[in-house]
Amino acid sequence: MKKYSNETIAGIFVVIGLLCLGYMTVQLGNVSIFGDDSYYLYARFTSVSGLRVGNPVEMLGMEIGKVSRFKMDQEDQLAVAELKIKNGIKIYDDAIASIKTAGLIGDKYVSIDAGGGGDLLKQGDIIIETEAPADIGDLISKYAFGDVEKK
Repeated sequence: MKKYSNETIAGIFVVIGLLCLGYMTVQLGNVSIFGDDSYYLYARFTSVSGLRVGNPVEMLGMEIGKVSRFKMDQEDQLAVAELKIKNGIKIYDDAIASIKTAGLIGDKYVSIDAGGGGDLLKQGDIIIETEAPADIGDLISKYAFGDVEKK
């Protein structure tokens, strides 16, 4: 039986290490090699303050997608968020998209109330009903300086 030389054994370990590194890069980077199992929807907000690319999109408390990019609608003066939604998730045209905060000072995310009274949204459709994030700084300053109205 012929023994392997040290260089051959080291080469095998290097190749195995590179394969593991490539696999981890694809998995942790959320890179899709064999196609994409998602579709894109758009939501138009008056402000996307604090929302970033990669933040989650949630429905019923479960993550159903990610924010993929932002555009600016110069004509209507609105920020347009592109949402990457997993296939199989049904969102209707009467859905409401709102920007919320996870916890008191946590990251922002897009919360979708799926609706159910209309037609299904398809690739490239726009969620009409949206709610911009509440500005905590404005709320605190109104409370601190007495601008809060009592009813």
